[in-house]
Amino acid sequence: MSIATPAIPNHAPPGRGGMACAAMVGVDEARRRILEAFAPLPDIATPIQDALGLTLAEDVTAAANLPPFTNSAMDGYAVRTFDTLSASATRPAWLRVTGQAAAGYHAEVDLEPGCAVRIMTGAPLPEGADSVVRFEDSDEHGEAGWVGIPRSIRPHENIRPSGEDARQGEIVLAAGTRIRPAEIGLLAAVGRTRIAVHRRPRVAVLVTGDEVVDADTTLRPGQIWNSNGPMIAAQVRQCGGEPIMLGVACDTTDSVRASLAESAGADLLITTGGVSVGDFDVVKDVLQAEGRIDLWQIRLKPGKPLAFGWVGDTPLIGLPGNPVAACIAFAQFARPAILTMLGRRDLSMPTVQARLLDQVENRGGCEQYARVRVDMMPDGYVARLAGGQGSGMLTSLAKANGLLVIPETCDIAEPGMTFPVQMPDWDLGSPGLESSDT
Repeated sequence: MSIATPAIPNHAPPGRGGMACAAMVGVDEARRRILEAFAPLPDIATPIQDALGLTLAEDVTAAANLPPFTNSAMDGYAVRTFDTLSASATRPAWLRVTGQAAAGYHAEVDLEPGCAVRIMTGAPLPEGADSVVRFEDSDEHGEAGWVGIPRSIRPHENIRPSGEDARQGEIVLAAGTRIRPAEIGLLAAVGRTRIAVHRRPRVAVLVTGDEVVDADTTLRPGQIWNSNGPMIAAQVRQCGGEPIMLGVACDTTDSVRASLAESAGADLLITTGGVSVGDFDVVKDVLQAEGRIDLWQIRLKPGKPLAFGWVGDTPLIGLPGNPVAACIAFAQFARPAILTMLGRRDLSMPTVQARLLDQVENRGGCEQYARVRVDMMPDGYVARLAGGQGSGMLTSLAKANGLLVIPETCDIAEPGMTFPVQMPDWDLGSPGLESSDT
């Protein structure tokens, strides 16, 4: 199970409706509290071809040297460098060709002084040879059975020594490594067909609200189509989790309770809506009755209301109902929780520093995540607003490729100022990126 501790950290005294009323907390503090409840899921054995995107639960060592034998890196002639010491373009070293070495076969001929062996890429280096001369660097127009070498050859030129990539017993991939195509290639190269990985978290997704209906439904007055469900499910998949869709619950106790019952067995339950202070936000009341829930006000814009706790033995993160707020709150809190269950050690969001081109107001003492379009310019990254910044405006979220983070202490972000910008769609775990603490 994904729960590390069955207690809610920093539980506040009961307030309205039996809820825990917490003071406004910062984004980093809220994230820290949430992540205390999660740990890597148990490992499972899986074929390497099915492990893409998962995380190693074991150290992988090389069972033999990689490559296992010294071989040629080029098509050409295997030679002794001593035989070419005095070679030049005007006086090439003429070597007698005494055999051929092909990839996949043991070289049956040893290299004698004054001789050369024709060799193909990947073929084992014949005994006695210490370099390979490329075909294009040799003179094959001499007398039949001879090859001219028009320059002095350096030792170990164009060869791949045994163990050059990895030595037998060396750890080639450490536990906690995210498996990409390159890692699968390396696993196969060291002879592994199955590996231990942390399984994908099963994440139940529940959308609430009388006004929310599925997209294939004809809208009646006051209704909207369900955008949160598909969007949150996509975010779960992007993080490496497996979404379990619970549909839409109405703003009634019975409907919410029935939907929550379907989340049994999930590693995480994510809800959207019903966790603010509205008269019909019944989710918070049902959650408090069915489990152990804290309702927080986060210094986050957009995305202030947040619920966190447990329904039975399932941890729950309750996101705001406005779609942009839900998306941003997911990125800050649910994403690192899922990565933790996957066994990832680096939970940071890919981040760049960008120069802001627009003015953004940030009143209210919150950490604001502005939807921006980031572009690379000759002098570095620049960011401009992707559109309206209302918490229900999905068009600007779709046009954006980054979230510009304005700190609580900055009331107005002026053009020309530099801010960190989270890049949620960059490959998770991409190397060579400057990362924030999120």
